[in-house]
Amino acid sequence: MKDKLVLIGNGMAGVRTLEELLKLDPDRYGITVFGAEPFGNYNRILLSPVLAGEKTLQDILLNDRDWYEENGITLRTGCEVTFIDRRRRRVVGADGSGAEYDRLLLATGSVPFVLPVPGHDLPGVVTFRDIQDVDRMLVAAGSGGRAVVIGGGLLGLEAANGLARQGMEVTVVHVLDTLMERQLDRPAAELLRRSLESRGLTFRMAARTQAIVGEERVRGVCFSDGQELAADLVVMAVGIRPNVELAQQAGLYCERGVVVNDTMQTYDPRIYAVGECVQHRSATYGLVAPLFEQAKVCANHLADLGYARYPGSVTATRLKVTGIELFSAGDYLGGEGYDELVYQDPGHGVYKKLVVKDDRLCGAVLFGDTTDASWYFQLMRETTDVDAFRDRLLFGQAHLGDSGHGGAATVAAMADDAEVCGCNGVCKGAIVRAITAKGLFTLEEVRAHTKASSSCGSCTGIVEQLLAQVLGGDYSAPEVKPLCPCTTFTHEDVRRVIRENALKSVPEVIRFLEWKTPDGCQVCRPALNYYLLCAWPGEYRDDGQSRFINERAHANIQRDGTYSVVPRIWGGVTTPAELKAIAEVAEKFQVPTVKFTGGQRIDLLGVKKEQLPAVWRDLNRAGLVSGHAYGKAVRTVKTCVGSEWCWFGTQVSTTLGIRLERLCWGAWTPHKVKLGVSGCPRNCAEATIKDFGVVGVDSGWEIHIGGNGGVKVRATDLLGRVKTMEEVLEYASAFLQLYREEARYLERTAPWIERVGLGYVRQRLVEDARGRGTLHQRFLESQQYAQIDPWAEQAAPAVAPAEFVPVVRVG
Repeated sequence: MKDKLVLIGNGMAGVRTLEELLKLDPDRYGITVFGAEPFGNYNRILLSPVLAGEKTLQDILLNDRDWYEENGITLRTGCEVTFIDRRRRRVVGADGSGAEYDRLLLATGSVPFVLPVPGHDLPGVVTFRDIQDVDRMLVAAGSGGRAVVIGGGLLGLEAANGLARQGMEVTVVHVLDTLMERQLDRPAAELLRRSLESRGLTFRMAARTQAIVGEERVRGVCFSDGQELAADLVVMAVGIRPNVELAQQAGLYCERGVVVNDTMQTYDPRIYAVGECVQHRSATYGLVAPLFEQAKVCANHLADLGYARYPGSVTATRLKVTGIELFSAGDYLGGEGYDELVYQDPGHGVYKKLVVKDDRLCGAVLFGDTTDASWYFQLMRETTDVDAFRDRLLFGQAHLGDSGHGGAATVAAMADDAEVCGCNGVCKGAIVRAITAKGLFTLEEVRAHTKASSSCGSCTGIVEQLLAQVLGGDYSAPEVKPLCPCTTFTHEDVRRVIRENALKSVPEVIRFLEWKTPDGCQVCRPALNYYLLCAWPGEYRDDGQSRFINERAHANIQRDGTYSVVPRIWGGVTTPAELKAIAEVAEKFQVPTVKFTGGQRIDLLGVKKEQLPAVWRDLNRAGLVSGHAYGKAVRTVKTCVGSEWCWFGTQVSTTLGIRLERLCWGAWTPHKVKLGVSGCPRNCAEATIKDFGVVGVDSGWEIHIGGNGGVKVRATDLLGRVKTMEEVLEYASAFLQLYREEARYLERTAPWIERVGLGYVRQRLVEDARGRGTLHQRFLESQQYAQIDPWAEQAAPAVAPAEFVPVVRVG
């Protein structure tokens, strides 16, 4: 017999908890939901577009009644719970109905604060909290007239904008002399006021409401200075407070909200609470992103898994008013001990303020250009050391070379048919429709439904802006990102557990961490395979079935189903014998295309899969080995001719390049890694857009890291200068080992360095000489097991790999 779970509150936080619970253990409970409103679960974030006439209730429904029925959930709408009998474990509704529980989940949300002034209860005075409030405002707006919105905060401004869109003459009344004082400093608030005034709103600042006047219906607002403002509708938008009345009646411990611990459990162990009614570590939350994080943790414990923990959230604010780009997060005011970086362009309506302390970004206010909001927010949450790029910080991530975040300052201005994701051909309109129609809240959900941002990821910044534009302040990237949908554990959790518990196979990890799927998925299996390979280089047996097709076939599959074969050319230097062998292979197997690559290698294109072992065998006989051009591995070392031949060369770059490639080849890495060595600062080998680049100078070598070519062009950061080749080799191996051990799978060196901070990498490699030596030794040890040519293994006659045997047609 199933345990009984009762949810009080049919809002977003409570139902999200059920959705998470159903993913973990769909048969664990018989579930009953009580909701005071007569609807299914709807997206409260989108009330503003409903008020503005852009959407309807049907458009913002997240779960209709069919969803409850399909999941065996008893839904009691229009029934407010009025009593909790904790001793008998039973709740009672206003209609006298009841339900028993083994576990109870409180998600009673919040209630709007109403100024206790005379006339506050007159007809025509409304709050802005739910769909009934919106309906009342729309009815009032139907006949036009004048509206007064009391409250110059986020909610008040969105209500004012919506009413203005409905044709009302709107005045916003605010008790202070700046708008959104809890999110904006004075310059940003002033820009916001001007922008809203240009849209037709009127403001009455530093005005204290004395009374709402009227007889049978509201007719105006009276202020403390005796002045009066005529109104046909008054909207109270002066704040919310957690709805704790029911919890208090039940004897649960409450302060501002229902007090819960890190598992979302109240002082009664059978009762959990999530959402706006909750007080966690003295904080209450009104945005959806933290509420969903609470929901995930709560579901974990309701499913008796017991390992998730909610540490609290960092939140950010955005305004859901079309055409106004506004973002605020963290300690945006600064003060003594803080540094403020400010950019102002009043003519273009752009204001940026970043607050920095101890080389960490503490707060940000952006107006007019929020392109980099998500990036700044990530830097804040991950407490990244920004010292290395502090001089460019104010100008955004594009100035670090991330082309995916550049040139997209105003997504609001983009046409619906403008292409956002070039890899998958997804336009802006498709993304926005998916966000609203399918109730998406995270980048991962958008990727799953539209494929946007799921390939090269260069459009991630734009997709996040679209999420922010549609969801406003309720969108923020989750603080903890699981490795994949099969688990709630992060990349870092998984790597730590593998080491601490000596897990040495993919199935062992999946079982130990209680994966949701028995065999994992295409996302987690390659990651697990890599993490195990990195953790146990001498013991772990590589799982070929957990690799992508290119790595299984040791060649790159082409669009016509054939493969390309790229032998390794050490440092880009070859011999007539090697060239002859390659030419003979091309002739023997009738390779249709032979091409030089940008990495100074030769690519044999159009090789049939069944031909691969024979091709490799012939290349091996000439001493040629795999170039790993297909793998998440060290690819190539590009060099110039250096001082041996070049008039300008100052160092022997080809010699170093060959030594570097012979040291590093065969190493598996989180993503592909390219290296380059230039013999002088003219940099003909383009070393400063490589993952690890070396540039010869008169005194020795400059070492650069974190460069990227291709879609995301990023120049390297200078790590330091050394005098000898031996030092370069030690730095290279230590850098690669640090990257191998700490980067997330499929994270290239550039985003990894931006995430952890160049200062951190310098501290590990430059300042800590002993640590660098240890990393160097670990890299050398792992290379003992990695530097085995996979072509030679696969082409051996005794192996006869089934991978390369063509399927026989039967019949």
